[in-house]
Amino acid sequence: MRLQDKIAIVTGAGSGFGAAIAKTYAREGARVLVADINDDNGQRVVQEIIAAGGQASYQHADVSRSADMAAMLEATLAAFGGLHIVVNNAGTTHRNRPMLEVEEEEFDRLYAINVKSIFLSAKTFVPYFRRHGAGVFINIASTAGIRPRPGLTWYNGSKGAVITLSKSMAAELGPDQIRVNCVNPVMSATGLLTEFMGVADTPENRKKFTATIPLGRFSTPEDIANACLYLGSDEASFITGACLEVDGGRCV
Repeated sequence: MRLQDKIAIVTGAGSGFGAAIAKTYAREGARVLVADINDDNGQRVVQEIIAAGGQASYQHADVSRSADMAAMLEATLAAFGGLHIVVNNAGTTHRNRPMLEVEEEEFDRLYAINVKSIFLSAKTFVPYFRRHGAGVFINIASTAGIRPRPGLTWYNGSKGAVITLSKSMAAELGPDQIRVNCVNPVMSATGLLTEFMGVADTPENRKKFTATIPLGRFSTPEDIANACLYLGSDEASFITGACLEVDGGRCV
């Protein structure tokens, strides 16, 4: 098992990418704190992990709140006695539409969840990792952060911030043996698909978007989970400051 004896927190793990990451980590031997704002979804993922023979615990968490970040650390230490990996997966978007139509409150919510959460994660977990001599952050960004397109301007900017923050964190925290990497998914058929497309989720509209991806399909949660599995494992012990595009060639 590639994550044997590892302990991980995965935010936004009640559905989509986060659920797949949590399940993959558990299958590969990690004990996982499933964190989400939707209690029903998060607890369901925990039960699915346990039913498959894995170890997991649930913690309600709004990643834009410092108290909730601290509660995640406390819950992880209480349940499993340590922490090795934090996957900052929780994220949101605004609906695909002209930039000036996005309201200020939407912008504030977007940056609180997508960007402030990275700040709060660092404030919460870096001191713990420093005390224990090592740690791993994996931040889920997006191809939108490196190849932005009209209609998602403010979302694009938030994910560009995640990419830059990840690289800067890697440079600053390297001497502490804390690795920081990010994963850039292309569009996926998850709960936010209609928001990203800005049009109805129909076969015709999906075809328009997949036509821009050389491998001819959306990313899947399992694609992203496999990338996070590698980056969280000791196989990636010399990888930090990297941003791995999991995009079927979209950014070529």
